[in-house]
Order: sequence, then structure tokens, then C-alpha cells
Amino acid sequence: MSEQKATLTPAEQEMCTDSIILEWLTDGDAQRPWSVDEVIREYGDRSQTLDALSRLHGVGLIHRSGDFLWATRAAVRAGEVRL
Repeated sequence: MSEQKATLTPAEQEMCTDSIILEWLTDGDAQRPWSVDEVIREYGDRSQTLDALSRLHGVGLIHRSGDFLWATRAAVRAGEVRL
């Protein structure tokens, strides 16, 4: 019997990318301003990263100033509450 791999829908892939990046930005040990280029290098896909950063900024989970970004206090606190 052949096993089929579950493929993510585009919306699920976006949520996954957003979640991964937001987790990096809210990590208490690494919380600091990140450069956009650092996040792109870490994630590995420029287009998906830039789209995710736009979505996260659009819903108020990250701040952006020039080429730097960091998680909002609300995003950090939400991550703490989930634990």
C-alpha cells in the first residue's frame, strides 16, 4: 500500500511560514531587532519571507523600522500565554 504525503494548501503554507518567523522573533533568548536579510537567510526563501513579514506587520504582530523588525509586546505575551 502506498502512503501519500499530506501537501499543504497555499493558506496552510502561509500560516506555517508566519508561525515559524514569529516564533523566531518572539524567542526570549533571541528577542532583538532582526534585519530583514537575517530573517530571509534563516528561512531560505526570499519571496515567502517578505510575504510573511508583510502579513505579520499588517496584523500588528511585528514592528518594522527601515530594514529592522521585532515582535510587538502583544505577540511576545501571546507566545508566553501559549506555554
